[in-house]
Amino acid sequence: MSVRFLFAPNRARPRRTAPDSAEPRRTARSELNLKNTWRCMAISAKVEHKINDDIREKEVRVTDSTGEQLGVMATKVAQDLAVAKDLDLVMIAPQATPPVCKIMDYGKFLFEQQKREKEARKNQKVIVIKEVKLSPQIEDHDIEYKLKNAKKFLKEGDKVKVSVKFRGREMAYTQIGAAVLQKFAEALEDSGVMEKKPGMEGRSMIMIFGPKPEDKKEKSTKK
Repeated sequence: MSVRFLFAPNRARPRRTAPDSAEPRRTARSELNLKNTWRCMAISAKVEHKINDDIREKEVRVTDSTGEQLGVMATKVAQDLAVAKDLDLVMIAPQATPPVCKIMDYGKFLFEQQKREKEARKNQKVIVIKEVKLSPQIEDHDIEYKLKNAKKFLKEGDKVKVSVKFRGREMAYTQIGAAVLQKFAEALEDSGVMEKKPGMEGRSMIMIFGPKPEDKKEKSTKK
């Protein structure tokens, strides 16, 4: 008895063709909403104020871009005023009753704010502390090398932290490290001012020198 297996022919499914225009339909209302999503979405990912459609309060007190007081009005009316001027409605005093909003160019406002912050950082005083590490058994020629670096740092207007680290049984002879720091400090007297006297911090004895006032002035002048 023979058994025959019948296989159906492999029929490829017809592919669906995309319509001529793949773009979704846009009604007049959707175009208006797209415009009202407004320019500030691309301005900054970090929004510090409520703006435009994010303002959900029923009514707000509005100030014009020129500083003119427009009074209390419905939020929708204030948003429409901002749209008409191609500007943004920005809530500047949310704690007030009703909240105070201003019509302005929010992108320009953010740019000027970032510019002011950049200028403030530029004028901010940055204190740099460079460290010079010594050991209780340091040789004289090594001290001279370390001293040269410390003087260079002080001349550049930076502070210098000089440290002596004690290992193992060296903790029983901290007076040796104190003598090394004293010798180093005497050699630095002409280049800087001692701001912190030698003292223990954990297993290290440290002292801090700062630049002389005239060196600070030279550094600020170079900037």
